[in-house]
Amino acid sequence: MHDWIHRSIKKITADYQRSADTHLIRLELPSLPGIDLYLKDESTHPTGSLKHRLARSLFLYALCNGKIGPETTVIEASSGSTAVSEAYFARMIGVPFVAVMPASTAQSKIELIEFYGGRCHFVENGSQMHDESVRLAESLDGHFLDQFTYAERATDWRGNNNIAESIFCQMQQEPHPIPRTIVMSAGTGGTSATIGRYIRYKAYDTELLVVDPENSVFHDSFVSRDFTITSDRASRIEGIGRPVVEPSFQPDVIDSMLRVPDAASIASIYWLEQQTGRKAGGSTGTNLWGALQAAREMGDRGEEGSIVTLMCDGGERYLDTYYDREWVTREIGDIAPYARELERLC
Repeated sequence: MHDWIHRSIKKITADYQRSADTHLIRLELPSLPGIDLYLKDESTHPTGSLKHRLARSLFLYALCNGKIGPETTVIEASSGSTAVSEAYFARMIGVPFVAVMPASTAQSKIELIEFYGGRCHFVENGSQMHDESVRLAESLDGHFLDQFTYAERATDWRGNNNIAESIFCQMQQEPHPIPRTIVMSAGTGGTSATIGRYIRYKAYDTELLVVDPENSVFHDSFVSRDFTITSDRASRIEGIGRPVVEPSFQPDVIDSMLRVPDAASIASIYWLEQQTGRKAGGSTGTNLWGALQAAREMGDRGEEGSIVTLMCDGGERYLDTYYDREWVTREIGDIAPYARELERLC
């Protein structure tokens, strides 16, 4: 058992060692001289999203805690990028993987999970995913990774190649090497917890701004400090926003939060494509809108400095949703007012 765990950990760490760091893209803001905006491109991971980091951390955490062995079925409550990345690592170490998801999950995501050898287990609606994952883990003598509980615990926030350390290392040769603000959205809350803790640990003069989409309770919970708030509607921005305050969300490491309209998120990814020729997922738009608001406020105060945010995943997965104008009009609404604001700002 110990030999198998050692070999599995070595496979995962070797996979990381073969990867170069993700690129930090500098975006031009002609109307805001002296303010530099950077986008860390997490879409270049082998499974195409920021969730690759989370999945790797969750597997290493479970392996080092003795929760996964050579016969263990690994289970996750996810219909999105986390499950895709976890299926990748499960295949790497040779264990079965089951993703518990709503029956309404897009066929494209199901196919990606199955491509990496995962199996999809369907429930009627999202509220059943956690309990069904617990039941499956018990019945299969498996292990439930439980991203919404363990995301903030699984990453070494002091460094060890985490995303926060990577950002500050990559910024060293820039005009303003210590970012004034880092902007991050919350899905599990794990990345914002890692960045916030790292900022404090290193005593950097950097603020952490967390942005939240519509139908998510994180923002309201942060403001009210009420952790029992729930929503009866799901986030329309895939990968971020939750209808309950998950255990992995750590409000005390966050300096401020901003609610971002979903239409603003979509307008922002269209603006990004105009600037870079790159398509991105909706959560990148949420991040970018927040970063641009922070930049505008800095400009209004006559300040200079840098702002960093993340490109969470590429837009190729969303051609039939966020990049389908009819779908956007029907499901999100009118993005024109936000597009005009972006034109004025930039």
